[in-house]
Amino acid sequence: MPYRKEQFANNEIYHVAIKGIDGNLLFKDIDDYYRGIFSIYEFNNAKQVVIQKRREARAREKKQIKKINEKINQEFQKILTKDKVSRDRVSTDSRDKLVEVLVFCIMPNHLHLLLRQIKDNGITKFMAKFGIGYGGYFNRKYSRKGYVFQNRFIAVHIKNEKQLKIVFVYIHVNPISLIEPKWKEAGIKNLKKILEFLENYKWSSYSDYIGKKNFPSVTDREFMLEIMGGEKGCIEFVKDLVKYKGKIKEFSEFALE
Repeated sequence: MPYRKEQFANNEIYHVAIKGIDGNLLFKDIDDYYRGIFSIYEFNNAKQVVIQKRREARAREKKQIKKINEKINQEFQKILTKDKVSRDRVSTDSRDKLVEVLVFCIMPNHLHLLLRQIKDNGITKFMAKFGIGYGGYFNRKYSRKGYVFQNRFIAVHIKNEKQLKIVFVYIHVNPISLIEPKWKEAGIKNLKKILEFLENYKWSSYSDYIGKKNFPSVTDREFMLEIMGGEKGCIEFVKDLVKYKGKIKEFSEFALE
């Protein structure tokens, strides 16, 4: 994936998409999808990232946290029960994040992200790290050489709240095309089935937004939950857009794939 010269502004939000070269699959099996999720998380880091070392470090951190929690349970169980202190406050996240990943959705041949840049050149650096890291994994696994991604990633600047809500939904309804390829033109035959499919689609942030823990550490959701009106608001916006077949004036602006 060629390096991008375009500058992105700190604290601004962008819809970013990358596609497999010539429309080829980027994620061929379940291990690829997991690696994609892992890469979104791990490469969002200004520090140098070596995947194997990060895996070993996270394993050590989790083991240490487990010991701490066991000790807390043994010595302070009564206090913890009374005050409802959450052990989740102990964090293993030592990253120096480049961006806030607000939304993501992995599709077989492309990836959508909604990112807020929090460091200078954060989006460019993050996407470069992701491209090199996942691309290297993909080439090694499938014994191939050359580019994995098609040209540079595409980015659209989100300028207002209305756009933000629409792109939130747009990204999360992408998987519908996997079971209803022409849903925008033909409409949805079984709305309940489609909504259940989206809620259970493992490779996006939607389930985390509606209260089903999936990959909660990957995304920063507080801001978008406020914008969308909480978990119920997320569900209603998605439901409404699906019923309208995606035929909202601004919806086509985000058709980056």
